Amino acid sequence: MKDIDYGTPAVACSETVTLRIDGFDVTVPKGTSLMRAAVDAGIQVPKLCATDMLEPFGSCRLCLVEIEGRKGYPASCTTPAEAGMTVRTQSPKLQQLRKGVMELYISDHPLDCLTCSANGNCELQTQAGVVGLRNVRYGVGETDVAGVTGRHHLDLPQDTSNPYFSFDSSKCIVCNRCVRACEEVQGTFALTISGRGFEARVSPGMNESFMQSECVSCGACVQACPTATLQEKSVIELGQPEHSILTTCAYCGVGCGFKAEMKGAQVVRMVPWKDGQANEGHSCIKGRFAWGYATHKDRITQPMIRAKISDPWQEVSWDEAFSHAAAEFRRIQAEYGRDAVGGITSSRCTNEEAYLVQKLVRAALGTNNVDTCARVCHSPTGYGLGQTFGTSAGTQTFKSVEHTDVALVIGANPSEGHPVFASRLKKRLRQGAKLIVIDPRRIELVDSPHIHAEAHLQLKPGTNVAVITALAHVVVTEGLINEAFVAERCEPKSFAQWRDFVARPEQSPEVTAEITGVPAEAVRRAARLYAQGGSGGNSAIYYGLGVTEHAQGSTMVMGIANLAMACGMVGREGVGVNPLRGQNNVQGSCDMGSFPHELPGYRHVSDTTVRALFESAWGVTLDPEPGLRIPNMFDAALDGSFKALYVQGEDPAQSDPNTQHVAAALASMACVVVQDLFLNETAQYAHVFLPGSSFLEKDGTFTNAERRINRVRQVMPPLAGLADWEVTQKLAQALGYPMAYRHPSEIMDEIAALTPSFAGVSFDKIDRLGSVQWPCNDSTPEAGTAIMHVGHFVRGLGRFFITQYVPSDEKITRRFPLILTTGRVLSQYNVGAQTRRTANSAWHGEDRLEIHPLDAEERGIQDAEWVSLESRVGQTMLRARVTERVQPGVVYTTFHFPDRGPT
Repeated sequence: MKDIDYGTPAVACSETVTLRIDGFDVTVPKGTSLMRAAVDAGIQVPKLCATDMLEPFGSCRLCLVEIEGRKGYPASCTTPAEAGMTVRTQSPKLQQLRKGVMELYISDHPLDCLTCSANGNCELQTQAGVVGLRNVRYGVGETDVAGVTGRHHLDLPQDTSNPYFSFDSSKCIVCNRCVRACEEVQGTFALTISGRGFEARVSPGMNESFMQSECVSCGACVQACPTATLQEKSVIELGQPEHSILTTCAYCGVGCGFKAEMKGAQVVRMVPWKDGQANEGHSCIKGRFAWGYATHKDRITQPMIRAKISDPWQEVSWDEAFSHAAAEFRRIQAEYGRDAVGGITSSRCTNEEAYLVQKLVRAALGTNNVDTCARVCHSPTGYGLGQTFGTSAGTQTFKSVEHTDVALVIGANPSEGHPVFASRLKKRLRQGAKLIVIDPRRIELVDSPHIHAEAHLQLKPGTNVAVITALAHVVVTEGLINEAFVAERCEPKSFAQWRDFVARPEQSPEVTAEITGVPAEAVRRAARLYAQGGSGGNSAIYYGLGVTEHAQGSTMVMGIANLAMACGMVGREGVGVNPLRGQNNVQGSCDMGSFPHELPGYRHVSDTTVRALFESAWGVTLDPEPGLRIPNMFDAALDGSFKALYVQGEDPAQSDPNTQHVAAALASMACVVVQDLFLNETAQYAHVFLPGSSFLEKDGTFTNAERRINRVRQVMPPLAGLADWEVTQKLAQALGYPMAYRHPSEIMDEIAALTPSFAGVSFDKIDRLGSVQWPCNDSTPEAGTAIMHVGHFVRGLGRFFITQYVPSDEKITRRFPLILTTGRVLSQYNVGAQTRRTANSAWHGEDRLEIHPLDAEERGIQDAEWVSLESRVGQTMLRARVTERVQPGVVYTTFHFPDRGPT
C-alpha cells in the first residue's frame, strides 16, 4: 500500500560521497540530503514537512540530527551529505527536541484520531508515536498566569465545496506541503499561506473556497497532505483501503500510472504511482478523481438485440447475442458480398483488444474494412514521420522536456488536454526555458501565472503549412541551418530541393502574412529562437490535433520534421518531434493494425512477405487490397453496398464530423453491433448491444504518446461478466473462426511474434520493469527505446519533403463569415461519455461558444446569451462566451455534450 518516502528528491550526480549514519556506512550521489542518505541506509528520520515529491523545506524541525564536530542540530532534509561525515539520528537530546516540537503540533490539533478519516494513514499520528509523545502540557482552553485563555484553531470551519475532497483547516499543521505541491508539481499556484505567526493558515485564495479558486483539482495537495486536512471524500465515506493494484489511466495519451486503492473489489481512491514513468506521481482531475463512471447506474451489463432500430431493446444471454450478430453478418455477406461488412476498433481499449478486433475483421470476416478514429489524428503522424524519419511515432520521452531550452507547441493545448505533461513543461519554463505557441486561440500557456510565451503566432485556422514553411524560410535564408547535422544525417538531394523551395520569396514571412495573419517579424523571431535552441541549444516540438486533423495534416507533420532536421533538433535529450496523443491508446490502436491498409506494425497489406507471415499464423488467406476507411464505409452505406458494422468502444454518431451524414449512414445499415459501456449516440442506430468493460475491469496494455507500453490490470471483475477481449473472441468463435486465448498475455505474445518493433515485449517484462518502449527487440536495450534516431534515422538518412501550402476548401463566405474550431476542456473528456457521469460537470456543465467581442458586438450577442450556430452541414444552439482568447473571425467550442449536437 505505501511506497517508501525518501523525504527529498533523488539527486542526479555521477560523483558520490561516503558517510557514516548511526554506525552504518552509506554511499550516495553528491548533493543528496542526509535524510535521503539515512533512508538508503535503512533508517527513517522523523519528518512532517518533507516528502520526496517536493524540494526540501526545513520547517517542521522534526528531522533534526547531530553531526560529529558541528554545533547545533541541523535539519536532515536541507543538509547535504558530505564525505566523511558521522551522523546520529537518535540521541537523548534529539528525542527531547522532537518531543517538544511534536507537543506543540498536537496542542493545536483535534484529538479525534479514532473517528478521523485519516486514522491509520496519518503521518502526524505516526510521527507522534515515533518520537514517543505520551502527554501534552499545553491544553486547549487553559488559562495562563495573566488570566488569558489559550488560542487555538480547533473551531475553524470545513470547506466541502470541492466534489472530490474536503479541506478541514482545524487539522492543518501548516507544513506547507500542499502549497509547495501546487507550485512545484502542478504549477498552478492556487494555494498560499495567508497570515503570519499564529494566524498563518493555508488558503486557496482571498476568502475563497476551493471551488471559487484557481485550483484545478489535480489532487497533488491531497496527496501531499500528512493529515486529514485535505482528504478524499471517498475515503471519508468508505474508510481506508486495504490493498492496492497498479494500473494505467484510461483518459489521455500521457498514460499515467496509478495505484487503485481498494477494499475488496471496491475502488476507494486512485493515487498516482510515483514510480509511474510517464507521470512520476502526478495526476490530473480526470485520472485522480473521475473514475466513478465505471460503476454508474447507466452502465449496460446485459446484452441486447432488436430487429429494427425503432424497436425496443430485448435483453438476451451472451450466447444469444453472439449467435444473432454472427448470423446477421454471415447473412449480409452472403447477400451483398464479403466487403459489405467491417469494424471499428477503439483508442480507448487495450492493445490486445484492438488487435483482436482487426484480426476478427480480417481473418473471420475476410475483409480489410477495419478502421479507427485514431487514424484521423494519427495517420498524418504515421505517414509524415514514417516518410521523413522512418518510424510512425514521436521521438522522445515526456521527461526529455527537462532538458529542453525552447519548446514549440503547435496546435495543442496541453494544459487542458495533457495536463500532467503540461505541468512538466511549465516547470521547465519556470526554470528559464523559452516557449513558442502556434495556435489560432490564446491558450493558457500563452500567458498564465509564472509563464509567458516568447512568441504567440496566432494564425488563421487552416494555414499551418504556410506558417511552418515561413519558419523554414527564415532558417534557410538567415543561415540558421545546422549544416553539420544535415550533411551527416540527411539525404543531400531531398535537402537541396527542400532548401530551394523554402528559400523562394513567396515563402517569406512577409508574403505568407497575408495568408496566415501572423506578422512577419513574429515569425522571424520565433524561427531564430527555435533554430538557435535558447541557452542550451535544445529545441523540441510538441503538436496535437490542431496539426493532424486538417486536410494538410500529413504535409504539416512533414514540415515539422523538415524544420527539426534542418536545425539538428533530433536524436538526443531535450529535442525531437513529439505528437501529444488525445486518447489513452491512440498510439497502440494504430500500432495494432487498425488501418484498412496496414497490418500490425504499420506494414502494408499488399506486402506479400508480411501477408504470408500473418496468413501462416492466422490460418487464413488475407485480402491484399486495402479496405474502406470510416468515411468510405458511411458513403458506401448510403450507396447501399455496406450493410453491417462492428463498433468497439467508439461513438462516431457524436464524435465524427458531419454528424447528420453519419447518422443517415448508420440508420441505413442492416446490422450495427455496438460494444460499449453505455447506450451512446451510436447505439441509437444499433441492432445488437454488447456490454463493454471499463479500464478498471481490463487486463492488458496501453501504449502512450512516448511509445511506452504500460500494463492495465484488472482491479474488479467485469460487471457484465466478460472482458472486452473475451467478447471479441466469442464473437469470432460464433462466426466460425477459432480463437482460444486464455489470457491477454497470450495475445501480446502473438503480437510480439508477428511485429518486429514489439518482438521483446511481454507481460512478464513489463511487470518486472514497470514499462517498456517500442521498438523493443534484440537490437534495443531491455526496456526498449527511450529516444529515437540517436546517431542515425530509422530509415537511414533523413528525408526532406516539399510542403506546398494548399488553401482549405472550407472558405469563409458572406453567408458563412466565421471559422469554427474546436478543442477540449480540462475537466471533460472527448464526447463526455465518462466524465459527464462524474462530478466533473461541476466545472464544465455545458459546451460554450467563444466569440471575440468585435464579432459579438457586430451581431448583438451578449455574454451567456443563447446563439444559433449554422454551417453548411447543420446547426446547433450554444451559449456564448465573449472573450479575446479567440481572434476576430474565429469562434471556438468544445464537444463534450451530445445534447448540443448539430440538428
